[in-house]
Amino acid sequence: MRRVSKITAACAVTAALALTATACGSSSDESSSSDDGKMKIGMAYDVGGRGDNSFNDSAARGLDKAKAEFGAETKELTAKTGESAADRDQRLQSLAEGGYNPVIAIGFAYKEAVDKIAPKYPKVSFGLVDSVSDAKNVTNIVFTEEQGSYLAGVAAALKSKDGKVGFIGGVDLPLIKKFAAGFRQGVLDTKPKASVQIQYLSTGSDLSGFGSPDKGKAAAKGMLDKGIDVIFAAAGGSGAGSIEAVAGQKGAWSIGVDSDQALDPALAKYKDTILTSVVKNVDSGVFDLVKSVKDGKPLTGTQTYSLAKGGVSLTPTGDHLKDIQAQLDEAKKKIVDGTIKVKTTT
Repeated sequence: MRRVSKITAACAVTAALALTATACGSSSDESSSSDDGKMKIGMAYDVGGRGDNSFNDSAARGLDKAKAEFGAETKELTAKTGESAADRDQRLQSLAEGGYNPVIAIGFAYKEAVDKIAPKYPKVSFGLVDSVSDAKNVTNIVFTEEQGSYLAGVAAALKSKDGKVGFIGGVDLPLIKKFAAGFRQGVLDTKPKASVQIQYLSTGSDLSGFGSPDKGKAAAKGMLDKGIDVIFAAAGGSGAGSIEAVAGQKGAWSIGVDSDQALDPALAKYKDTILTSVVKNVDSGVFDLVKSVKDGKPLTGTQTYSLAKGGVSLTPTGDHLKDIQAQLDEAKKKIVDGTIKVKTTT
């Protein structure tokens, strides 16, 4: 988040400053429209922000669609590695104070901030991606990441030459463990004698694992040196480093996450070695929330985007899955009809 000038004691600040700093008071009567009648949408990204080629970019696509369709005014703010809880609080409050409605928080790290700030602005609709808040004016946008990851595990097992595959998680947290659990189960259900190495780039409150391509590259290189030939990285911006490392190893495959990483301009030169990506359609959740506010019927509670509803999926870019599509379709069918119960913990 950008640093801005301090607010005067009288809170006589301009509208521009109100977008990036915490204004005095906590009015709950903010409008969802600007002075010219435009809808105003506030977006608070996780670490890495727009341009991370992954999670945040998926959210950004939903914002861009809403902006184009509704002619909305938007404000985008981004978290910084190592920031405090107060920084997240301020980011959300500044958007609410600026008249943005909805205000959408991208990532579980915003849960406490949403819990604290949303009740102060009951007429503003808040969105929280990847976590759940009990505040009445919040829409929780969650996904069955483990289901998409299971399919990635099936693909990895079928494509690996020796049954040695790896998973790189950005941070050792419950959300990322869902990816790991589904992936591992998919691999072992397909090839029981396969091995799955799981590694996390950071732990606890250290979220640097989501924004350190160098760490992702080093972790992937270590796995490749051990003979692992398919690596799935659920690590935000760090995944780009893993994809780069895999591209340098003949016969190895990478699996992307959240966005179709084979289509990302920044990763285009590696597309021939990106087997697929586990897409989490954050854009759908963002757009659905914005549309509900625009229609005057704001969503609330928890909205779950599952495999059955198209909330998660594997990308077919490059036709690398063509020879195993039948097995993937069968696995998907069994997950949807409940024959396969995908685990959320390893």
